[in-house]
Amino acid sequence: MAKNLLIVESPAKAKTIEGYLGKDFMVKSSYGHIRDLVKGDMAIDISNNFTQTYEVPADKKQVVAELKKLAKNAEMVWLASDEDREGEAISWHLFETLNLKAEKTKRIVFHEITKPAILRAIEAPRTIDYNLVHAQQARRVLDRLVGFELSPVLWKKIKPSLSAGRVQSVAVRLIVDREREINKFKPSAAFKISAQFNNGNPKEIVRAELPQRFSDEADAAKFLQDCVNANFKVATLETKPAKRNPAAPFTTSTLQQEASRKLGYSVSRTMQIAQRLYESGKITYMRTDSVNLSETAVQAAAKEINSAFGEKYHQPRVYKTKSAGAQEAHEAIRPTYFDQHTVAGDSAEQRLYELIWKRAIASQMSEAQFEKTTAQIEVSSRPERLIAEGEVLKFDGFLKVYLESSDDEDAEDGSNNNMLPPLQKNQMLSLQQMNAIERFSRPPARYTEASLVKKLEELGIGRPSTYAPTISTIQNRGYVVKEDREGRQRTFNTITLANNEISKQTKTEITGAEKSKLFPTDIGEVVNDFLVEHFKDIVDFNFTASVEKEFDEIAQGLKEWTNMLHAFYKPFHEEVQVTLDTADRANGERLLGVDPDSGKNVYAKVGKFGPLVQIGQLDEEEKPRYASISKTQSVGTITLEEALEQFKLPFQLEDYEGKEVSVGVGRFGPYVKWGDSFISVPKNEDPLTIDFERATEIIQEKITADAPVAEHEGMPVTKGTGRFGPFIKWNGLFINVPRAYDFDNLSKKDITELIHKKVEKEANRFIQQWTDEKIAIENGRWGPFIRFGKDMLKLRKNPASNDKYTPEELAALSLDDVKALIKEQVPNAFEKKVKATKKVTADGAEPKKAATKKATTKKAATKKAAPKKAVVKK
Repeated sequence: MAKNLLIVESPAKAKTIEGYLGKDFMVKSSYGHIRDLVKGDMAIDISNNFTQTYEVPADKKQVVAELKKLAKNAEMVWLASDEDREGEAISWHLFETLNLKAEKTKRIVFHEITKPAILRAIEAPRTIDYNLVHAQQARRVLDRLVGFELSPVLWKKIKPSLSAGRVQSVAVRLIVDREREINKFKPSAAFKISAQFNNGNPKEIVRAELPQRFSDEADAAKFLQDCVNANFKVATLETKPAKRNPAAPFTTSTLQQEASRKLGYSVSRTMQIAQRLYESGKITYMRTDSVNLSETAVQAAAKEINSAFGEKYHQPRVYKTKSAGAQEAHEAIRPTYFDQHTVAGDSAEQRLYELIWKRAIASQMSEAQFEKTTAQIEVSSRPERLIAEGEVLKFDGFLKVYLESSDDEDAEDGSNNNMLPPLQKNQMLSLQQMNAIERFSRPPARYTEASLVKKLEELGIGRPSTYAPTISTIQNRGYVVKEDREGRQRTFNTITLANNEISKQTKTEITGAEKSKLFPTDIGEVVNDFLVEHFKDIVDFNFTASVEKEFDEIAQGLKEWTNMLHAFYKPFHEEVQVTLDTADRANGERLLGVDPDSGKNVYAKVGKFGPLVQIGQLDEEEKPRYASISKTQSVGTITLEEALEQFKLPFQLEDYEGKEVSVGVGRFGPYVKWGDSFISVPKNEDPLTIDFERATEIIQEKITADAPVAEHEGMPVTKGTGRFGPFIKWNGLFINVPRAYDFDNLSKKDITELIHKKVEKEANRFIQQWTDEKIAIENGRWGPFIRFGKDMLKLRKNPASNDKYTPEELAALSLDDVKALIKEQVPNAFEKKVKATKKVTADGAEPKKAATKKATTKKAATKKAAPKKAVVKK
């Protein structure tokens, strides 16, 4: 048995560190947090100074038992979780849960996983920093209280199963506000004048532009007309040196932004890859807001620059972090060894590592030096002057390694940093062509994940550890979607002067196309508007930023954490109570106008099953008519004409091969119905434009896709792509095809293997099943559970043994026994009969009735009301 037990968060980190320490050390992983707040209203006792009640989750009990045993036999326990608030809290939870003693426990921290760093940390241990622990507790408690009290308000006032969070709600507000700015934006047109000259050598082109633009086409045409037979001369010529400095090394935020721009990685993917690089000892800690480099790192970078590029490329630099809450003791993200230009690993790890290496090494390199030339070109017939600019790179410096990308979408096509041919003052130029091109002003750019991180950081909202989970959460909750959208065609006018003749032309361009942008959903907008109206502080940018500052002050020992929570909770809880008592239900309803056929009002709103348009009201004699809104439309922007178009769906077409054909919209989008089959319409295709010819094309494509690709045990195997990716279908089973397989070229061996795995899994899935009641006891990833309709319910302990049910006990449970277990979690579970689940085809299309369908069973979570009193029961 080793004398020393060293505990880290991850097994990969443990494996790396174990190689650096001798036989006296055993390195084990806690696999992240080993305990969390209990579920429900017993987690936080508000009346007792926000005392928390924790529990060890079922999947961590074995880990805790093993660590307890090892800690008991060790002479010293070393807590080596990360040096941030979350890491410090993990060490504290380990100390408490393992019943460690202060005299036998040491806390160590390091920012890189290298042998020298680990040995230095062991030589300088410290105790648990309770200021960091309290800062993490304050955030955890505050966010739990906000979510626990806000969510039931949303269930009651908007729809069930919604949830709200403090930082997430602000992120959604940013996206909603930006979308509305874009919707309100009215583009204005202006004509840009550009010209091409030569200086006597036909091969050498001088490109120039007029600094000002003409808002009126007639003025632009007049300028070109005046340039007919005009003389053009270089009036002034100025050449001066220019330089460019490298960017600072990466922080968490700037790494996420640059990996998005350069590599196309999502924020969460960047952090997952960076985590692996850190745990394998290749980079320093990846959650940091510091741009500082240690003296050791600066020296290592200097050595590598001098060796790889030469002394003239080296220039030592010191970067200071602007963020007031940044910890300068931390380092920026950098490679642990600068002489390793690349690393082993998968391509994603290699690309991200190389990005980090280049940014860090460039930060210690010389500035790039340019010679910038500006020529003003005089027009004999006009007072304005055209400007020609060019840059010549004299010394590449840091550009030899790295050039930072930009999010700027307002830049014109191309760059003015061209090389100018040799020019002289008073030199006459020959005009080849002059153009006046109509250009339109652009609305603010929609957020990408990267630009949203940048905005949150600018506002002081969130911290390095929160950006990725925040952006993932708002997408998982359905408040925001990240997607591509096709642009629309737009005409623009051009006027051209060439050979002293003027011509006009109307051209077309695509505008408004979006790539991986964040769009608010209709329910996201409704939730945002409700929170803005009733909980101004929760979604106020300044207030949220001030809360982050208070967390920083707690971490620095400048503020008592429970005082901060008391100051926040009382007014917040009062707001919750007032809103529950007085606020109206919210559905984002808009009156669009009047239906000319019925004379009734037409509304757009968010219904229980999604956005819809409605003709008439519930309080009228005749029931309202409903139609779903297509995915390309929204409640906030749909027009009366577009809404009335939706009521044309579903519509009938001619029969095809003896089966009826119709087009409609279901819960999962537009479809073509052929006989009893529902076939999804391709993404972004307007169902109202589908005629008989197009419908038969879609049907034929489906027939081709559904044709058997193989046979297994005398039954056909087909393949397709559904909501959850590629699949094969055999004997009524839909079998997902993992990425490890080549879906387009599945072999017979692949198909047999996939089917056998699925059959084996299905055979072990059900412990007991009552199909008519829609009740089953199933084996799940985390152990057995009860499936009741669409709900997955925990299996409590067996009251007879006060322990988990054994497989034999589960197999012996009667239907009445299981119903009793369900009632414990869902008291009103059997008051209403569970409706039959609508059969949906693999590609997810179904008839359009969702808007009028009544709710069936509610989840257990939706039964809970917000606490009536400030005291949370313990």
